[in-house]
Amino acid sequence: MNAYPQLRKYLRSYPQWHFSPPRVQAVRKLRRIGSDYGGYFVDSSLIPPDPVVYSLGVGEDISFDLSLIEQYGCTVYAFDPTPKVKNWIESQRLPAHFCFQEIGMADFDGETDFYLPPKPDFISHSMMRARQYSQDSIRVPVTKLSTAMGRLRHSRIDILKMDIEGAEYAVVNDLIKDHIEVGQILVEFHHRLSSVGIAKTRAVLSALDDYGLKICYICPRMEVFTLIAQREA
Repeated sequence: MNAYPQLRKYLRSYPQWHFSPPRVQAVRKLRRIGSDYGGYFVDSSLIPPDPVVYSLGVGEDISFDLSLIEQYGCTVYAFDPTPKVKNWIESQRLPAHFCFQEIGMADFDGETDFYLPPKPDFISHSMMRARQYSQDSIRVPVTKLSTAMGRLRHSRIDILKMDIEGAEYAVVNDLIKDHIEVGQILVEFHHRLSSVGIAKTRAVLSALDDYGLKICYICPRMEVFTLIAQREA
């Protein structure tokens, strides 16, 4: 699947994204893994044997994680500190290769406030104070990506999936600062939040490009991105 025409079409459709078109790494085999709601596009040609997969933000759709486990026999390390997600996970019959970590991801180790969703039946919490979330919050544990990797004895991450309601900006910048090696990043950016905005996404995409991670897929809503490590020539 060639991502270039797709990117040009999306950029023309969103004039507020006025920036130099990002350099795009050509992909060998881009395909969707998981459901229409919870799936992500990956370059399957870059998935090594026994890949290290981190899934940040779990929610109630883990079709991506389970599909990776089924197709590649890998272990998925899933991180989410919210009690609702923990209760949901405990109600499921999950394979042993789904390794749930009841902790959030941030750019520091410790605790922080997670703001509750606006409706009781919603699942997403956020570190961001924004009008899309309740003013009520809970206190949850969080960790740096490098700290989690050290504890799990991983020197690199082959697939890093992030749907963490605005915390992705701090996590990505911290990842770059700590020189963490990542093969692919699948991320939903939350520039739609009232306290974030598009400029923040543009800045972090530029930082990722400088770090050697190139965009190869953008969803039609300009929120979900796949970035892959630049291959050696």
